[in-house]
Amino acid sequence: MKNQSINSQFVIENLSQQIHSNNQWIINATQAQKLATQGATILDARSCEIFNRKSLADATCISWKEFSQDQLPFKGKLLTDDKILTEKLQAIGIYNDKPVIVFGDTINGWGEDGRIVWMLRTLGHQKAFLVDGGFAALVRAGFPKVNLVNNTSSVRGDFVVNRNKNWQISQNELKANLESNILVIIDTRELREYLGKTPYGEERGGHIPGAVHIYFKDWLDDNGMLLSRDKILETLTKTEITKDKNVVTYCTGGVRSAWSNSVLVDLGFQVKNYSGSMWEWSASDADIYDLVKVRRKK
Repeated sequence: MKNQSINSQFVIENLSQQIHSNNQWIINATQAQKLATQGATILDARSCEIFNRKSLADATCISWKEFSQDQLPFKGKLLTDDKILTEKLQAIGIYNDKPVIVFGDTINGWGEDGRIVWMLRTLGHQKAFLVDGGFAALVRAGFPKVNLVNNTSSVRGDFVVNRNKNWQISQNELKANLESNILVIIDTRELREYLGKTPYGEERGGHIPGAVHIYFKDWLDDNGMLLSRDKILETLTKTEITKDKNVVTYCTGGVRSAWSNSVLVDLGFQVKNYSGSMWEWSASDADIYDLVKVRRKK
Protein backbone atom coordinates (compact mmCIF):
# COMPACT_ATOMS: atom_id res chain seq x y z
CA MET A 1 0.00 0.00 0.00
CA LYS A 2 1.35 3.45 -0.92
CA ASN A 3 2.43 5.73 1.92
CA GLN A 4 0.00 8.52 1.14
CA SER A 5 -2.73 10.20 3.10
CA ILE A 6 -6.20 8.86 2.33
CA ASN A 7 -9.04 10.92 3.75
CA SER A 8 -12.01 9.10 2.28
CA GLN A 9 -13.94 7.20 4.96
CA PHE A 10 -15.10 4.81 2.26
CA VAL A 11 -11.52 3.87 1.43
CA ILE A 12 -10.67 3.46 5.11
CA GLU A 13 -13.60 1.09 5.62
CA ASN A 14 -12.58 -0.79 2.48
CA LEU A 15 -9.10 -1.37 3.89
CA SER A 16 -10.38 -3.69 6.60
CA GLN A 17 -12.45 -5.63 4.08
CA GLN A 18 -9.47 -5.96 1.74
CA ILE A 19 -7.16 -7.20 4.49
CA HIS A 20 -9.74 -9.68 5.73
CA SER A 21 -10.51 -11.04 2.26
CA ASN A 22 -6.81 -11.71 1.66
CA ASN A 23 -6.47 -13.57 4.97
CA GLN A 24 -3.71 -11.11 5.86
CA TRP A 25 -2.32 -11.29 9.39
CA ILE A 26 0.48 -8.74 9.11
CA ILE A 27 0.16 -5.05 8.33
CA ASN A 28 2.60 -2.18 8.08
CA ALA A 29 2.50 1.00 10.16
CA THR A 30 0.66 2.96 7.46
CA GLN A 31 -2.11 0.39 7.33
CA ALA A 32 -2.23 0.41 11.13
CA GLN A 33 -2.76 4.18 11.08
CA LYS A 34 -5.75 3.81 8.80
CA LEU A 35 -7.28 1.04 10.89
CA ALA A 36 -6.74 3.13 14.03
CA THR A 37 -8.61 5.98 12.36
CA GLN A 38 -11.41 3.52 11.69
CA GLY A 39 -11.61 2.79 15.42
CA ALA A 40 -9.52 -0.35 15.74
CA THR A 41 -8.61 -1.68 19.17
CA ILE A 42 -4.87 -1.27 19.84
CA LEU A 43 -3.04 -3.81 22.01
CA ASP A 44 0.47 -3.45 23.43
CA ALA A 45 1.74 -7.02 23.83
CA ARG A 46 5.03 -6.11 25.55
CA SER A 47 5.80 -6.64 29.23
CA CYS A 48 4.75 -3.07 29.86
CA GLU A 49 4.48 -3.09 33.62
CA ILE A 50 8.06 -4.26 34.09
CA PHE A 51 10.17 -3.03 31.23
CA ASN A 52 8.41 -0.20 29.43
CA ARG A 53 7.40 3.24 30.59
CA LYS A 54 6.00 4.44 27.28
CA SER A 55 3.18 3.06 25.18
CA LEU A 56 0.90 4.44 22.47
CA ALA A 57 -2.12 6.64 23.00
CA ASP A 58 -5.30 4.54 23.26
CA ALA A 59 -3.34 1.27 23.52
CA THR A 60 -4.22 -1.34 26.12
CA CYS A 61 -1.23 -3.21 27.54
CA ILE A 62 -1.73 -6.95 27.96
CA SER A 63 0.29 -10.12 28.49
CA TRP A 64 -0.21 -13.40 26.67
CA LYS A 65 0.00 -15.10 30.06
CA GLU A 66 -3.36 -13.61 31.09
CA PHE A 67 -5.08 -15.93 28.63
CA SER A 68 -3.01 -19.06 29.20
CA GLN A 69 -2.88 -21.78 31.81
CA ASP A 70 -0.73 -20.91 34.80
CA GLN A 71 0.85 -24.24 35.74
CA LEU A 72 3.67 -26.15 34.10
CA PRO A 73 3.76 -28.11 31.90
CA PHE A 74 0.70 -26.49 30.32
CA LYS A 75 1.65 -22.80 30.51
CA GLY A 76 1.78 -22.52 26.73
CA LYS A 77 -1.80 -23.67 26.27
CA LEU A 78 -4.78 -21.34 26.19
CA LEU A 79 -7.33 -21.38 28.99
CA THR A 80 -9.95 -24.03 28.34
CA ASP A 81 -12.98 -22.10 29.61
CA ASP A 82 -14.43 -20.03 26.76
CA LYS A 83 -16.58 -18.00 29.15
CA ILE A 84 -13.51 -16.84 31.06
CA LEU A 85 -11.69 -16.00 27.83
CA THR A 86 -14.72 -14.12 26.53
CA GLU A 87 -14.90 -12.08 29.74
CA LYS A 88 -11.19 -11.26 29.62
CA LEU A 89 -11.29 -10.20 25.98
CA GLN A 90 -14.41 -8.09 26.37
CA ALA A 91 -12.78 -6.37 29.35
CA ILE A 92 -9.88 -5.16 27.20
CA GLY A 93 -12.20 -3.77 24.53
CA ILE A 94 -12.30 -6.52 21.91
CA TYR A 95 -15.29 -6.31 19.57
CA ASN A 96 -16.51 -8.89 17.08
CA ASP A 97 -16.45 -6.51 14.13
CA LYS A 98 -13.65 -4.07 15.01
CA PRO A 99 -10.10 -4.71 13.80
CA VAL A 100 -7.45 -5.34 16.45
CA ILE A 101 -3.92 -3.97 16.00
CA VAL A 102 -1.24 -5.75 18.05
CA PHE A 103 2.34 -4.54 18.45
CA GLY A 104 5.38 -5.67 20.39
CA ASP A 105 9.11 -5.13 20.72
CA THR A 106 10.41 -6.91 17.66
CA ILE A 107 14.10 -6.57 18.54
CA ASN A 108 14.07 -7.51 22.23
CA GLY A 109 10.77 -9.37 22.48
CA TRP A 110 9.79 -13.02 22.19
CA GLY A 111 7.07 -12.68 19.56
CA GLU A 112 4.37 -11.82 22.09
CA ASP A 113 2.50 -9.78 19.49
CA GLY A 114 2.30 -12.81 17.21
CA ARG A 115 1.07 -14.91 20.12
CA ILE A 116 -1.81 -12.48 20.76
CA VAL A 117 -2.75 -12.37 17.06
CA TRP A 118 -2.62 -16.16 16.82
CA MET A 119 -4.73 -16.41 19.99
CA LEU A 120 -7.39 -14.00 18.72
CA ARG A 121 -7.61 -15.73 15.35
CA THR A 122 -7.78 -19.13 17.04
CA LEU A 123 -10.55 -17.89 19.34
CA GLY A 124 -12.56 -16.72 16.33
CA HIS A 125 -11.63 -13.08 15.77
CA GLN A 126 -11.21 -12.51 12.03
CA LYS A 127 -9.56 -9.09 12.02
CA ALA A 128 -6.55 -9.30 14.34
CA PHE A 129 -3.30 -8.00 12.86
CA LEU A 130 0.39 -8.00 13.75
CA VAL A 131 2.25 -4.75 13.01
CA ASP A 132 5.52 -5.22 11.14
CA GLY A 133 8.27 -3.49 13.11
CA GLY A 134 6.15 -3.22 16.25
CA PHE A 135 6.24 -0.27 18.64
CA ALA A 136 9.24 1.41 16.99
CA ALA A 137 7.65 1.33 13.53
CA LEU A 138 4.41 2.84 14.82
CA VAL A 139 6.26 5.65 16.60
CA ARG A 140 8.19 6.41 13.40
CA ALA A 141 4.87 6.52 11.54
CA GLY A 142 3.56 9.21 13.87
CA PHE A 143 1.64 7.35 16.57
CA PRO A 144 1.93 9.51 19.73
CA LYS A 145 3.76 8.04 22.72
CA VAL A 146 2.28 8.41 26.20
CA ASN A 147 3.31 7.44 29.71
CA LEU A 148 2.00 4.04 30.67
CA VAL A 149 -0.82 4.49 33.17
CA ASN A 150 -2.64 1.16 33.39
CA ASN A 151 -3.45 -1.90 31.36
CA THR A 152 -7.23 -1.71 31.30
CA SER A 153 -9.49 -0.49 28.51
CA SER A 154 -11.97 2.31 29.08
CA VAL A 155 -14.56 0.52 26.91
CA ARG A 156 -16.03 -2.95 27.02
CA GLY A 157 -16.19 -5.05 23.88
CA ASP A 158 -18.75 -7.58 22.71
CA PHE A 159 -16.48 -10.32 21.34
CA VAL A 160 -17.58 -13.90 22.06
CA VAL A 161 -15.14 -16.77 21.71
CA ASN A 162 -15.91 -19.17 18.85
CA ARG A 163 -12.83 -21.33 18.41
CA ASN A 164 -11.24 -21.98 15.04
CA LYS A 165 -9.14 -25.16 14.78
CA ASN A 166 -7.32 -24.13 11.60
CA TRP A 167 -4.20 -22.80 13.35
CA GLN A 168 -3.70 -25.04 16.37
CA ILE A 169 -2.68 -28.65 16.91
CA SER A 170 -2.69 -30.75 20.06
CA GLN A 171 0.12 -32.93 21.33
CA ASN A 172 -1.71 -36.13 20.41
CA GLU A 173 -2.60 -34.86 16.94
CA LEU A 174 1.02 -33.93 16.32
CA LYS A 175 2.25 -37.30 17.55
CA ALA A 176 -0.21 -39.12 15.31
CA ASN A 177 0.99 -37.21 12.25
CA LEU A 178 4.73 -37.42 12.82
CA GLU A 179 5.09 -40.20 10.26
CA SER A 180 3.33 -38.19 7.54
CA ASN A 181 5.60 -37.25 4.66
CA ILE A 182 3.62 -34.08 4.00
CA LEU A 183 4.03 -32.71 7.53
CA VAL A 184 6.87 -30.29 8.20
CA ILE A 185 7.75 -29.34 11.79
CA ILE A 186 9.62 -26.10 12.49
CA ASP A 187 11.45 -25.56 15.77
CA THR A 188 11.51 -21.77 16.20
CA ARG A 189 13.78 -21.68 19.27
CA GLU A 190 17.43 -20.73 19.58
CA LEU A 191 19.92 -23.20 18.14
CA ARG A 192 21.21 -24.16 21.61
CA GLU A 193 17.68 -25.23 22.57
CA TYR A 194 17.23 -27.21 19.37
CA LEU A 195 20.47 -29.03 20.10
CA GLY A 196 19.45 -29.97 23.65
CA LYS A 197 19.87 -27.12 26.14
CA THR A 198 16.99 -26.54 28.57
CA PRO A 199 17.20 -22.89 29.73
CA TYR A 200 13.47 -22.25 30.23
CA GLY A 201 12.14 -25.00 32.48
CA GLU A 202 11.88 -27.90 30.05
CA GLU A 203 12.09 -31.31 31.72
CA ARG A 204 14.07 -32.83 28.84
CA GLY A 205 16.19 -31.36 26.09
CA GLY A 206 16.33 -31.81 22.35
CA HIS A 207 13.86 -31.35 19.52
CA ILE A 208 10.82 -33.18 18.22
CA PRO A 209 11.87 -35.90 15.74
CA GLY A 210 12.09 -34.60 12.19
CA ALA A 211 11.88 -30.93 13.16
CA VAL A 212 13.93 -28.42 11.16
CA HIS A 213 15.42 -25.43 12.93
CA ILE A 214 14.43 -21.90 11.90
CA TYR A 215 14.95 -19.38 14.70
CA PHE A 216 12.01 -16.98 14.62
CA LYS A 217 14.18 -13.86 14.49
CA ASP A 218 15.97 -15.11 11.38
CA TRP A 219 13.09 -13.53 9.47
CA LEU A 220 13.86 -10.05 10.85
CA ASP A 221 16.44 -7.49 9.77
CA ASP A 222 18.66 -5.51 12.16
CA ASN A 223 15.90 -2.91 12.65
CA GLY A 224 13.32 -5.48 13.70
CA MET A 225 11.45 -5.33 10.40
CA LEU A 226 10.40 -8.44 8.51
CA LEU A 227 12.57 -9.44 5.60
CA SER A 228 10.91 -9.26 2.20
CA ARG A 229 8.42 -11.97 1.37
CA ASP A 230 10.78 -13.29 -1.32
CA LYS A 231 13.67 -13.60 1.13
CA ILE A 232 11.57 -15.45 3.70
CA LEU A 233 10.21 -17.78 1.03
CA GLU A 234 13.77 -18.38 -0.13
CA THR A 235 14.82 -19.51 3.37
CA LEU A 236 11.84 -21.83 3.49
CA THR A 237 12.53 -23.32 0.07
CA LYS A 238 16.10 -24.11 1.11
CA THR A 239 14.70 -26.34 3.84
CA GLU A 240 12.14 -27.84 1.44
CA ILE A 241 9.21 -26.11 3.15
CA THR A 242 6.67 -25.46 0.42
CA LYS A 243 3.03 -24.46 0.36
CA ASP A 244 1.84 -27.92 -0.61
CA LYS A 245 2.90 -29.24 2.82
CA ASN A 246 1.24 -28.97 6.20
CA VAL A 247 3.44 -27.06 8.63
CA VAL A 248 3.58 -27.18 12.43
CA THR A 249 5.52 -24.66 14.51
CA TYR A 250 6.61 -25.05 18.13
CA CYS A 251 9.00 -23.51 20.67
CA THR A 252 9.09 -23.66 24.48
CA GLY A 253 5.61 -22.39 25.34
CA GLY A 254 3.97 -21.55 22.03
CA VAL A 255 4.91 -17.85 21.87
CA ARG A 256 7.78 -17.69 19.39
CA SER A 257 6.06 -20.40 17.37
CA ALA A 258 2.80 -18.42 17.34
CA TRP A 259 4.69 -15.44 15.90
CA SER A 260 6.17 -17.70 13.21
CA ASN A 261 2.70 -19.11 12.63
CA SER A 262 1.40 -15.59 11.96
CA VAL A 263 4.15 -14.92 9.41
CA LEU A 264 3.58 -18.22 7.63
CA VAL A 265 -0.19 -17.80 7.44
CA ASP A 266 0.34 -14.35 5.97
CA LEU A 267 2.61 -15.95 3.34
CA GLY A 268 -0.12 -18.41 2.37
CA PHE A 269 1.03 -21.56 4.19
CA GLN A 270 -1.22 -24.13 5.86
CA VAL A 271 0.26 -23.97 9.36
CA LYS A 272 -0.68 -24.89 12.90
CA ASN A 273 0.94 -23.80 16.17
CA TYR A 274 1.64 -26.45 18.78
CA SER A 275 1.12 -24.20 21.80
CA GLY A 276 1.91 -26.89 24.36
CA SER A 277 5.36 -27.01 22.79
CA MET A 278 8.42 -28.21 24.72
CA TRP A 279 6.99 -27.57 28.16
CA GLU A 280 4.28 -30.14 27.50
CA TRP A 281 6.18 -32.50 25.19
CA SER A 282 9.27 -32.80 27.41
CA ALA A 283 7.14 -33.48 30.50
CA SER A 284 5.38 -36.40 28.82
CA ASP A 285 6.37 -40.08 28.67
CA ALA A 286 9.79 -40.18 27.01
CA ASP A 287 9.05 -43.57 25.43
CA ILE A 288 6.12 -42.07 23.53
CA TYR A 289 7.08 -38.42 23.13
CA ASP A 290 10.74 -38.79 22.31
CA LEU A 291 13.24 -36.00 21.64
CA VAL A 292 16.36 -35.85 19.52
CA LYS A 293 19.60 -34.40 20.85
CA VAL A 294 22.39 -33.33 18.55
CA ARG A 295 26.02 -33.22 19.61
CA ARG A 296 27.95 -30.39 18.07
CA LYS A 297 31.24 -31.33 16.45
CA LYS A 298 34.32 -30.00 18.22
